[in-house]
Amino acid sequence: RERERERRGADELVYGMSGFTANSGRHFCVEVEEDGGVLRKRKFRSRAHANPLADPQFEYPVDPDSVDWSQVYQAYCKTEGGKMDRAIDFADIGCGFGGLLLQLAKQFPEKVSIGIEIREKVSSYVDQKIQQLRTEHQGEYQNVACIRTNAMKCITNYFPKGGLEKLFFCFADPHFKAKNHRRRVINRNSLSEYAYIMKEGGIMYVITDVKELHDWQMKHLDEHPLFERISDEELKGDLCFELIQTSSEESIKVERNAGSK
Repeated sequence: RERERERRGADELVYGMSGFTANSGRHFCVEVEEDGGVLRKRKFRSRAHANPLADPQFEYPVDPDSVDWSQVYQAYCKTEGGKMDRAIDFADIGCGFGGLLLQLAKQFPEKVSIGIEIREKVSSYVDQKIQQLRTEHQGEYQNVACIRTNAMKCITNYFPKGGLEKLFFCFADPHFKAKNHRRRVINRNSLSEYAYIMKEGGIMYVITDVKELHDWQMKHLDEHPLFERISDEELKGDLCFELIQTSSEESIKVERNAGSK
């Protein structure tokens, strides 16, 4: 047992990197010339479910100061070492194919948004889509990026204390079986980490079309001392609240099928 602990410690030293370059997991790339230069989602299809507690060992930074953001935020990395000259404002956890993420970039050009996705093909699609939009719209979409990592395991390795204004969790995997509830992205332990990286007064947006998951998420948020529910009246006129219901691929699918959100 002691030897096993020593072996795991060595592995963690290998994968916790002091000089870490953020990227989207671009190991999966697709040539788009045959489709007239258009990215087709069907070429990036991936399993709908991923186990965040048994994923491949990602390389991750030892702390936020160790992250080199120059691959994904070139416009904001003017100094050596890939340090950004401003903070990231919005984070979309489990961003999927990037529908909401790209709308955040468009609607809030003065804010920096990032998508975090665990699935390699999906994160690669979002990255290539962003690169395509940057080429087509010179000077735009520099404020958005997508990285492939496991938010449940190492989100505090990327973002400093009190850094984010908004966090988005849209149509998270419900993990229906009781034995798999610990895989849910919102739980008692993860909420403390999310609170740590958010500014005081920051807002977490949560949406799902699964009633049982909605009740679970609200229960844990209501019980957590660092979060308080925002009233429906306060949400009126909140553009982000509107976007989570209309922008992501899942929200569009739910709307098409006349589901509830």
